[in-house]
Order: sequence, then C-alpha cells, then structure tokens
Amino acid sequence: MSPIVAVVAHRKKTLGAGLDRLRVLITEEGVGELLWYEVPKSKKAPKKVRQALDQGAELVFVWGGDGMVQRCADAMAGSGVPMAVLPAGTANLFAANLGIPADLDEAVRIGFHGRREKLDLGVLNGEHFAVMAGAGFEAEMIAEASGRAKKRLGKLSYVKAAVRHVGEPLVPMKIKVDGTTWFEGRASCLLLGNVSTIAGGVEAFDDARPDDGWLEVGVSTAKGPLAWGRVIGRMAAGRSEDSPFVRITRARKVSARFGVPLMYELDGGEREPTSRLKAKAAAGALTVCLPPDEPEPA
Repeated sequence: MSPIVAVVAHRKKTLGAGLDRLRVLITEEGVGELLWYEVPKSKKAPKKVRQALDQGAELVFVWGGDGMVQRCADAMAGSGVPMAVLPAGTANLFAANLGIPADLDEAVRIGFHGRREKLDLGVLNGEHFAVMAGAGFEAEMIAEASGRAKKRLGKLSYVKAAVRHVGEPLVPMKIKVDGTTWFEGRASCLLLGNVSTIAGGVEAFDDARPDDGWLEVGVSTAKGPLAWGRVIGRMAAGRSEDSPFVRITRARKVSARFGVPLMYELDGGEREPTSRLKAKAAAGALTVCLPPDEPEPA
C-alpha cells in the first residue's frame, strides 16, 4: 500500500525551486494520496496538521522555519506519525541541530528514506517546543530580531537587538527544578533548551541532546554591556557554564515565578507576558525523519 502523505506549508517561505518542485518530488516517490495544505502564517498550521492526521496521514512534511515546526510539533506530539522537516524559514535551528540540510531534494529524500527517531520536546505553559524557550532578556531580543532583520543580517540581527536590551534592570526570579528551589534572586533571563545550538547559532548548552529525556535550564545574572559581552564570549567559545554570570543545570520539570510579568518565547515565536512558567520534558514525544546513519569506514 502506498502511504498517505501530507504537506503543511508556510506559503511565504522559500526553499530551492519552491512548492511546485516539492509536489513533483513527492509524486515521484509513488505516494497513495497527497494531502496538501498551505497557510499564510504558522499560527494557522496546527488546524491543518490535525486535519491531516484525521485523514490518516502516515508522514507529514513541514515546510517552514522553527516557528512553523513548533506549531506543527505541538499538534503532532504523541501521534507517532513522523514529521519530515523542509527547512524553508529564516531560522532553521531544529533542522540544523539534526543535520537536515537546506536542500529541497535532499530534505525530501530524508523524509521518505531517512531514519525515524523519537525525539524529545519541551512543554512550556502547555505548548510544545523543539529547540528552546525563554523569558526575559532573551525573549525580548528574539522578538526584536524580526524576520526581515534576520534575513538581512543573520546572526548580527540578534547582536543588534541584544545591544538595545543589555542595560535593562534585573528581575526577581524564583526557579524550581524537579521540585527544589534552584535559583532565587535577580536575573535577566531564563532559558530552556532541548538542543545545544540556539538563536544566532550560539551553543548555549554544550551537552544538550534531543533524545535524553531532559530539559537544559540556564539563568543569567548578567547586566550591562561588559557582563553580557563576557557571557556571549564564553558561549561563542562553547564554555557557557564557565561564566560567572550563568548557571546551568538540567531537569525534567521546571517552574518559575517572576517579580514582574515577562515576555516569553518558544522556538522564536513570542507569547504574551506572564509572571509564571511551568515546563517539562516530553521524552520521545515527536517522531522525526533524520539523515541515514553514515556507514562505518572500512
């Protein structure tokens, strides 16, 4: 039996020769039925994903960036149906962390013929994320590094946004990990990671793996350009935990209370400010198509 395959695409995103080429590549694989959905923004994607699953989709191709992947992963979590990522966004951190190239033909090949692995997701305030989530300085910075700026400046857009926020006051935070108070004091941001490389290509969590059942947790007490310069320098060198302004641990559950409501973000998409966060690791929640294992050298 040929499989039922779905495409859920953010029509404003581009990759290779585009969506028409994608349709040709998929039909060349001899699929049974092709369910095709295009959306104008990622917020509209979950409804289409649920429709595809209801219609028996056995493989879902997601065309877009991290925001699109996050919305689709939230709808697909726990379904057991594999997601194939087609990295067509301005930020494709999930795909990059998993070795999925921004090459349309190759990404489609991985979808049909790659390994299928169960990977973890994080859950923050009831919503799944695949790469990272955060509150405070980091969320403000990502919100300001708009799509247009990211396209034009890449990593520099994050640096520019960061420079505008480095002088902001620290916020009282109480953070519990697995039921125990881990941090209580004033901090600039809380960061949760499912993979190691986050916004702007920074390696924030050196040991993070998306299949270990844990969430990485980081908090920064840096304030002002000098302190932040040191933090970013350590991160760029892959030694985040060596910074005197950073604390890092891992947990299965995290809860946080802030002295003032803070904007938070999931995989680059900002959410309304809140004074409380609850997060957990959802082990093996999403089945993902990954590049085939390299054969062992002879």
